[in-house]
Amino acid sequence: MKRILIALAAILLLPGVVLAVENQERMLTGAITLVEAQQIVLLQNPDLQAYSYEVRAREAETLQAGLTFNPNLNVQLENVAGSGNFNGVDQSETTFQLSQRLELGNKRDLRKNSANLSKEIAGWDYEVQRLEVLTHVSQSYTQVLKTQQKVSLTIEGVQLAKRFFNAVSERVNAGKVAAIEKIKAKVALANMRMKEERARQDLKNARRQLSVLWGEAEPQFDSAQGDLFLVPDKVLPEIAALSANPRLSKWSTALAHRQAELAVENSKAVPDLTLSGSYRRLEQTGDNALVFGMAVPLNWFNRNQGGIAKARHRLSKAQEEKRAEALRMQEALLKAQSEVSFSHAKVISIKTEVLPGATKALDAISEGYRFGKFGLLDVLDSQKTFFQFQSQYLDALADYHNAVADVKRLSGIGQSSQNKKAGK
Repeated sequence: MKRILIALAAILLLPGVVLAVENQERMLTGAITLVEAQQIVLLQNPDLQAYSYEVRAREAETLQAGLTFNPNLNVQLENVAGSGNFNGVDQSETTFQLSQRLELGNKRDLRKNSANLSKEIAGWDYEVQRLEVLTHVSQSYTQVLKTQQKVSLTIEGVQLAKRFFNAVSERVNAGKVAAIEKIKAKVALANMRMKEERARQDLKNARRQLSVLWGEAEPQFDSAQGDLFLVPDKVLPEIAALSANPRLSKWSTALAHRQAELAVENSKAVPDLTLSGSYRRLEQTGDNALVFGMAVPLNWFNRNQGGIAKARHRLSKAQEEKRAEALRMQEALLKAQSEVSFSHAKVISIKTEVLPGATKALDAISEGYRFGKFGLLDVLDSQKTFFQFQSQYLDALADYHNAVADVKRLSGIGQSSQNKKAGK
């Protein structure tokens, strides 16, 4: 039931929306999958939560930008507390004035449009962070899969070292080799046990690094499910498109926002009107009167020249920033594609050429040692070489999957919900 709730919430989740399911169980236990990890991260990752609050703040700015100015109430009491006939309040005049500022030049709509575009930029920033977090989840999950395999590899190494130690002990007891070889075999066994403990510690750290992404300092899950060895025979085709990445997609909104800011600054050159209406009471004669007025600022000196120039320069700056971002991302994509090709070639080479040879060499030397054809150092060296290549194979597999995740991040594969809505 817990996993169903998490899946439904991840589908419905939008920036700035808090779902009741957040207050349900927040832990993943037992054996987990990558999909489950990504779903709970979308709900509980602190960075994503922070970005969603920024979206809400921009929504509030949009609301505020669309509000009109409040009217002013001004009360004046004149001709009081003076001398002679003006000593009291009999000669006083009381005026109640209500004034309202009227914005001209379509200022409010322009200001509201600018704030709304700012909110959209915050939405794009959320999508950028969302893609980064999901990529981090994928790569951290790969790290867990790799360290799980390394623990299994070291357990296998310990078992192999035990069997070899027993074989050496038999040869020592039979008087075929010197007793020193038993000591050396025991040292090799102890060294492999230390490697196993190191691998278990690395696995704990990898599991913790993954669970931190959904807000758990201490992981509650037992293991990660997935096939680290799933690699295609041929490298994936290069993906040249960058348009789906929210880092680039947001620039159309960012430039529109800069243009909207320039329009706001231009509108400030148009003076606003302040209309007023007053009720006046003359105590001496008991008469009442109405007073109407209008105030217009004279924009003789300050026509917001500096504000307009600043907005123009920032628009030009944004255009150059967009071009620089596109170049940086294109270079990063080409680098990531190159890393995919290299790591794929390395995986295939180790799998088809290196490991089979190392396995045959280890088997042959281990068997030959029993019959006295090879010495102890030959066996220890072949074991060391075999497990080094096995470890390199696991590292190469992880590097390949991480490089593929980078390519997908840069090209926008598994693109964000906002991209899909925009049809990009």
